[in-house]
Amino acid sequence: MFITKKRGTLLLENVIFIILNLIFLSVLILFLFKQGGGAITLEQSYAKNIALLIDSAKPVMELRLNMEKGMELAEKNNVPLDEIVQINDNIVRVKLSEKSGYEYSFFNNLDVTVYPDVAPNPYYIIKINGYKNG
Repeated sequence: MFITKKRGTLLLENVIFIILNLIFLSVLILFLFKQGGGAITLEQSYAKNIALLIDSAKPVMELRLNMEKGMELAEKNNVPLDEIVQINDNIVRVKLSEKSGYEYSFFNNLDVTVYPDVAPNPYYIIKINGYKNG
């Protein structure tokens, strides 16, 4: 009969298993924290909020949107100030990094212009000019 020492191998296997699980969980948590405050999340939030504001707006309104956090991130990512928010037809596009951008549409048939406020204000001006013809 062979007598083996299983106690030592079981302990070593459990320790390795626990260490690998801790490494995996720490990488997962780090990834989630980086994504939580990243450009993608802010782009989606800004685009949806702007579209909702436009949908609830009336002609000849002027809205000021505080985009301090987004402008800081865009500046860090070398995105020009006038390219952060763009509106073409009924689509709002928010771009906070060179490699990404998020589009969201609004329903009202409004003529909308959007431009950054004069520096150093961290605002974007959304101007509802009136209804589109046609």
